[in-house]
Amino acid sequence: MAITFDKLVTPSQSDDYRTVLPHKNVGIGIGALGVLIGMIVLGLALSAANDLAAGGESAGRLLAIGFGLNTLALGTLKFGIAVVLIGILVRLWLRIDSVEVSVAALRPTDHAGGAPLGDIDTEYGRATVTGTPPATLPIHKMARTMWFPMVVMGPMLLIAGVVTSIVWSNNIGSTTGVAASAWTQGLQFLGEGFILAGISFLLGSILGALREGGGQVQAALGLNVTTLKMPTTAKAFVALMAAGLMIEMVQFGLYLYTLTFDTAAQIAPWWAWLGPLRELGLALLLAGIVLALATIANVLGFQFSRIRSIVATGE
Repeated sequence: MAITFDKLVTPSQSDDYRTVLPHKNVGIGIGALGVLIGMIVLGLALSAANDLAAGGESAGRLLAIGFGLNTLALGTLKFGIAVVLIGILVRLWLRIDSVEVSVAALRPTDHAGGAPLGDIDTEYGRATVTGTPPATLPIHKMARTMWFPMVVMGPMLLIAGVVTSIVWSNNIGSTTGVAASAWTQGLQFLGEGFILAGISFLLGSILGALREGGGQVQAALGLNVTTLKMPTTAKAFVALMAAGLMIEMVQFGLYLYTLTFDTAAQIAPWWAWLGPLRELGLALLLAGIVLALATIANVLGFQFSRIRSIVATGE
């Protein structure tokens, strides 16, 4: 399965650094669609406000469908980010091939085989020196397998939530409306969580590609391979992503559980804290993404320093 998904994030044999990839434009287009949906939601909210001011009865319906579309707008923007990240991953492999050729040409003719084997300290953290490229870490294998299902299922859940929000808007104040409201909130925030998890797995795949590509370049030059050990930020990223995704799955189950209650008075206390809980899940996922980006920045700094060292000293 991972091999099938890898085809989506690896360049073809005919691609090189000059190849124009479609991911950026597609991602921008998807982002623009998200903004357009958000503008529609604003229009619905303004209509609801006017209806309330005039003493009308349509505000509830407008706000219900607005809730579904608002979450869809945010999810669409995140989906656009995921598409751009796929393009970055493809471009990264092209850059690795270019760096391998370029560094070999710039490397001095007189050189040794590199640092001795074992653990070393660098300005970017602890690293290990091995005779061969490092094996793929289990977390990177998981990332390569899981990003595609998350990115695909997330929008599907969001769209399903929009459908249930339409049912909600047409049944305000009824039992059916309450049930549709629970499904809408649970489905859409689970979808948001899946998309953010997909982005997280794509960032993990980028980290895996940097690790694998860095080893590939050094081994091709006949050097011992220096690889950063997993930093604390990367470990925290994995923990936050797992916690956030778990919370989004739990909130979905709890929203459905509240439908077993007999009265609105029993449901209300649960919904009062389920809202903040689902937001906490998204916050943890986003915090993990921040740490993933910080880790990528650190790894890039380390690899730039390795390239500079190889070009300057040959090792």
